[in-house]
Parts: sequence; structure tokens; C-alpha cells
Amino acid sequence: MRTFYSLSSCNTCQRIQRELDLPSSVRVVNIKEEPVTAEVGEMMRKLAGSYEALFSKRAQLYKKRNLKERELSEHDFRTLLLEHYTFLKRPVLIYDENIFVGNSKAVVAAAKKWVNEH
Repeated sequence: MRTFYSLSSCNTCQRIQRELDLPSSVRVVNIKEEPVTAEVGEMMRKLAGSYEALFSKRAQLYKKRNLKERELSEHDFRTLLLEHYTFLKRPVLIYDENIFVGNSKAVVAAAKKWVNEH
């Protein structure tokens, strides 16, 4: 599976997508129009190691709901990720059996290296 999950209105996602220069074999998914399903979420969790690794604590809803004040379980992270696209740390690139989550320089560099070598 080769899929790039992002938000089409996110400038950072757009920049990273251009930087990665993804081959045509990579399917680009706008998570606002095509939200992550339970099945896809579970696959992402297996690759990332946890739902928390996929969860964006920078999301506006995270702040609005005062979720910082709560101790969230893996079940909570899963429920929130499936409830609203904004909770997914963006972008997410699944390239074969590898996952690259977020927009840190290290993650983008690793994804770029992987895409270029495979």
C-alpha cells in the first residue's frame, strides 16, 4: 500500500508532498473528504505502534475540548481519530510496510530517503 494522507488546504502538507516528489503509484487522500476508517486506522496503528503516535495534540479541537487536562487512553485516541480528521497528525505517508507520521524535518527526511530508494 502506498498512500499519502493529508489535508488539501494545509500548506505544510502541500509543501511536503511536493518535496517528496511522490511517484504516481502513491494514492493521495484528502482526509477531510475521505476520513480515516476504522480499518485504515488500525493498519496505521500497527505500523506506527500506537494510536497516540498518530494523534495531533496541536489540533484546535484538542485545545477547545481541554483534552490536555485528561489522561487519554489508546481507546480515547482511537475514538478521537475516527471522530474527526483534525486529530490525525499530518501528513501520513504509508509506503509499502513503512509509515511516516507528521511534518518534523527528521520524518520528512526519512520519508524522502525511503521514497527515493524504493
